[in-house]
Amino acid sequence: MSQAILQVRDISLSFKGVKAINALSFDVQRGEICALIGPNGAGKSSLLNVLNGVYRFDAGEIVFEQQHFHRIDPLGAARRGIGRTFQNNALFKKMSVLDNILTGLSRHMSTRFIEQALGLPRARREAEAFRRRAQGILEFLELQAHRDVPVGNLSYGLQKRVELGRALIAGPSLLLLDEPMAGMNAEEKQEMARFVADVNRDLGTTVVLIEHDMGVVMGLSDHVVVLDYGRKVGDGTPAQVQANPDVIAAYLGVVH
Repeated sequence: MSQAILQVRDISLSFKGVKAINALSFDVQRGEICALIGPNGAGKSSLLNVLNGVYRFDAGEIVFEQQHFHRIDPLGAARRGIGRTFQNNALFKKMSVLDNILTGLSRHMSTRFIEQALGLPRARREAEAFRRRAQGILEFLELQAHRDVPVGNLSYGLQKRVELGRALIAGPSLLLLDEPMAGMNAEEKQEMARFVADVNRDLGTTVVLIEHDMGVVMGLSDHVVVLDYGRKVGDGTPAQVQANPDVIAAYLGVVH
């Protein structure tokens, strides 16, 4: 019996007649870390935008948690358990670390604005529950010392960790990470890789990530999907991908 949490089935996406994704299919097994690799313009970020509903795909279907979708929107994706981070930090720079992480629950509020404005008991209970969840994320990502610091005052690496926390607070079963280590130095990359591994192992979260650092990809991932001009040209374990002559020549470099 398949343990796939996500099945991408013949997905195609075009922009003004140009194919960004072309009849793409692959599975992501529950509990794994799946890396998407390929050159710029290969369709990796477009695929993440399809998976969390930012883009509406032209053909194919997505099967997530055994539910079939021909269309999904970002709110629906979030409510079904798909979390997402972006290439560029989409954080509120003047707000504290805590408040930025709490924004990850905005789509999950059950109380109405008037209840919150009046400080009614149900709204207070929900706010307190949210703060407890946020405190747990702060501790998990070792951000307690920065709890009340405006995000704009933090280093780039810490900001990326805050964005990870904002995606995690809603408890996604599938986490999409768009270049979570882009622009980091070696030490920051090592730290972020450790946290991604912790999220996968300790929280049981399935992860799909885009990453260009092949050392990180091969050391962190269970499964690698290789894209080129929107097509899949490789799909397997890191060892299988490393042994694929076409993938080596196109993406990993050829040893001379």
